[in-house]
Amino acid sequence: MKPWIDHDRTTTPDGEDLCLRERDGEFVIEIDGGAMLMSNRVHGSEMVQADLACTKLPKKRPHVLVGGLGMGFTVRATLDLLPADGTVTVAELLPAVVEWNRGILSEFAGHPLRDPRVRVDQRDVAKTIRANPKTFDAILLDVDNGPEPFTATDNAGLYGNAGLRAAHRALRPGGTYAVWSAFGDKKFEDRLRANGFAARSQGVRARKGRGSRHTVFLGVKR
Repeated sequence: MKPWIDHDRTTTPDGEDLCLRERDGEFVIEIDGGAMLMSNRVHGSEMVQADLACTKLPKKRPHVLVGGLGMGFTVRATLDLLPADGTVTVAELLPAVVEWNRGILSEFAGHPLRDPRVRVDQRDVAKTIRANPKTFDAILLDVDNGPEPFTATDNAGLYGNAGLRAAHRALRPGGTYAVWSAFGDKKFEDRLRANGFAARSQGVRARKGRGSRHTVFLGVKR
């Protein structure tokens, strides 16, 4: 078996080590030397998240926020659903992740950051949300592990009451808030409803039709 090659690494705001590794054509992003966050071979649920979130976008000039760039698959799936006059704002806190997606990872998702409809906002997605009231037709969050984060404690603020109220303000009427999660969470669905969303969740597979189960939470602004 071929050995893993470490291509680059960076540090999260919590001081944890984030490493981009590759072996025999598979690229992974790992946290603290072992826990795999994502792989270029496992991204089916991210693609489904975009499908679910973007079904009711306006036909003219839709604006979608994607929080968490990852390996670019959510952005790519979103772009494929948008018209030519649409816009995708990508909020990504870590400069290294942006650079990986402009370079070594770019081809796997079809070079999404080269698309002229994409704007990169290099800061915490929570700040992007708070700074843009009534701006987005959909907000897609693929930040950490979902409502129960494990790579950055600050991410928990996205999914509490204050974070959900901010997301509600940032959406246009009828806009969709979609959260990728490794787990289901009934309490989170209840929080969505308590903060002005018509909420539901859907189980999705990590790969097309197979693999581990993930959850996409969906909230439509009432």
